[in-house]
Amino acid sequence: MRKNSIKNTRINGEVQKELSVIISMEVKDPRINPMTSVVAVEVTPDLKYAKAYISVLGDEESKKSTYEGLTKASSFIRSQLAKRLNLRNTPELSFVMDQSIEYGVSMSKKIDDVNKASNKSEEDASDVAEGDEAENGEEN
Repeated sequence: MRKNSIKNTRINGEVQKELSVIISMEVKDPRINPMTSVVAVEVTPDLKYAKAYISVLGDEESKKSTYEGLTKASSFIRSQLAKRLNLRNTPELSFVMDQSIEYGVSMSKKIDDVNKASNKSEEDASDVAEGDEAENGEEN
């Protein structure tokens, strides 16, 4: 099976969906932040290993404790995954903290700041232009 085959893509999607449900509903570890989401899952073609990209909304301490909680609960999560999905092999899970959502939010904030500054400078320029027109109109 090729890495990017349709079958592998479907398996990645199903594992991601079930993993997000298991993490949010089944795992009772208090270290895991409730705002934890599974961004993507990459399952190897032989179905032995899976890399789950996890995003956590919160500070660094929250991310670290969530990672530790997920690592400790990986065997439980794997057993739940085996019960829910009918795969030849249930993949061994490894978790990777993904910063893409956080990066996207920060970039969006920066773009908004630039747009606000641009709009303000345009308004200031139009105010100056209107003032010049008013002065020119009074002289005639």
